[in-house]
Amino acid sequence: MIDNVYMAEDLGTRARLVQAGVELLEHGGVAAVGLRAITRAAGVSHGAPRRYFPTHRALLAAIAEAGFADLRAELGPALSGSTEPTRARLLEMARLYVAFARRRPDMFTLIFRHDLLEGAGEDLRDKTVPVVDALAKLVGGQAESQRALGLWASVHGIAMLTSTRALDLFDADVDALIVAAVDSVGE
Repeated sequence: MIDNVYMAEDLGTRARLVQAGVELLEHGGVAAVGLRAITRAAGVSHGAPRRYFPTHRALLAAIAEAGFADLRAELGPALSGSTEPTRARLLEMARLYVAFARRRPDMFTLIFRHDLLEGAGEDLRDKTVPVVDALAKLVGGQAESQRALGLWASVHGIAMLTSTRALDLFDADVDALIVAAVDSVGE
């Protein structure tokens, strides 16, 4: 019985650390997500993260995984077996992707910092593949993976430029850019 209580406590503390990291990231960017700040926000000792995360990068990877789960949940309806035409689903997916990046720019950036997070324990690269595979199915199947990657690269670029507000310099019509990216793969 004691082991079950201990495990429940472990899951609670780990989840609190991750949630504190998510909140710090959302309000202050990656620079705000230090170990001391996270432990303070989670209300745990400064040594507590070491019980759950061997390194700061491992904690950052867990924070990124939480954000990636949110992104997958938002994209879910667009990637599901809906009866809408493929182009409509691609547009919905692209708009949701860009909206996520606009709304949560620091999380969006962290999710795709594979250079920073690689080997940190959450295997974020492996979690990106199913999203691109689902996109390939919408574009036309596995044989169309290059077209799907091209579309993802275009939409990701629009999302990144939107999240950093770089497109503000050009008074760009973001939706028109999304439509052009989707139309570039054809049906």
